[in-house]
Amino acid sequence: MFAGCGFIGRNLVEYLITNDLVSAIRVVDKVPPQTAWLNSKHQELYNNPKVHFKSANLINPASCQTALSADEDGISWDYVVNCACETKSGQTDPVYREGILKLSVNCATEAAKINVKRFVEISAGNMCSSEKHPHKEDGKVEPWTYIAKFKKQVEDELHNIPGLRFTVLRPGIIYGIGDRRGLAPRLVIGAVYKHLGEMMKLLWGKDLKMNTIHVIDLCRAIWYLAQRDDTLSQIYNVVDRGDSTQGIISNLVSEIFNINHDYYGSVRLSVYKLDMTTLVEEVNDKHLGPWAEACAQSGVENTPLTPYIDQELLYNKHLYLDYSKLESTGFTWEVPHITRDRLQQIVDDYAVMNLFPQSLAF
Repeated sequence: MFAGCGFIGRNLVEYLITNDLVSAIRVVDKVPPQTAWLNSKHQELYNNPKVHFKSANLINPASCQTALSADEDGISWDYVVNCACETKSGQTDPVYREGILKLSVNCATEAAKINVKRFVEISAGNMCSSEKHPHKEDGKVEPWTYIAKFKKQVEDELHNIPGLRFTVLRPGIIYGIGDRRGLAPRLVIGAVYKHLGEMMKLLWGKDLKMNTIHVIDLCRAIWYLAQRDDTLSQIYNVVDRGDSTQGIISNLVSEIFNINHDYYGSVRLSVYKLDMTTLVEEVNDKHLGPWAEACAQSGVENTPLTPYIDQELLYNKHLYLDYSKLESTGFTWEVPHITRDRLQQIVDDYAVMNLFPQSLAF
């Protein structure tokens, strides 16, 4: 499992181990478990004798080859799941070309060499923006984030690797325990407005499509689809059945922090259409200082959480995916729609770790 200490990786390790689905897992990551902001439950899982950690820089082909070599006991690997990716927004093309395209092709190439039963690539759902119809896997592709742009190149390149049996998952916004870049920034922003005692103001409107998937169901889908004997390599959208929108998510965030929210009027937004950079700077500046202040007041000295949202994720773009192909396989959802309790779990987990101001969490 590549990027096995990341958000998806730690939850996949938990799912596979707690359900006794595997005899061994090799976790490959450049970040060791000790510095990966794991909660106590996940720390314990990484000490399980079935879990084998190996440090590797997957941009280096030789390091990638070592990462998939048989272990000391001669254990070889049946499945390879690539959760690794440069996930930070706002980077340059060369950074994404190495951290997404080159990295993924390296992983897939080595997986083909050891003849794995299935290589699973976690791609991106931001492949088209439409509010009228949910995007299907075979629909027209117009990636609207840099990450999605390079993930689409990965998807294309996988077909060129001889002998590779692969499945591609295109998830919606992933949230759950350990989330930092999915819905976590919005939870942090909600906490900022609680700290300020002000109304939370949001861009665009409540009908903006923001389809979601809980990390539990993403992990279940990874394993479920890896087991399928698809003769041809397949792509699956992975979102829940709740058809999440900005309005649904904002209502839940407002409930958690007991705040009110509203949306900027179209007149003000139209002024910024020619200068989105100014608007993004204004939005982020509004949140960053108060977040640092709230953390300092609560004794949170260091945290991976931030209210910062990159410009490309603040455009009026819809994430609206059709899940019918996944559903047609017989897959069912454990978390069919987003709830307040599921979001509260994220906040509570970070607060217990002293990574989120407890005065704003409880």
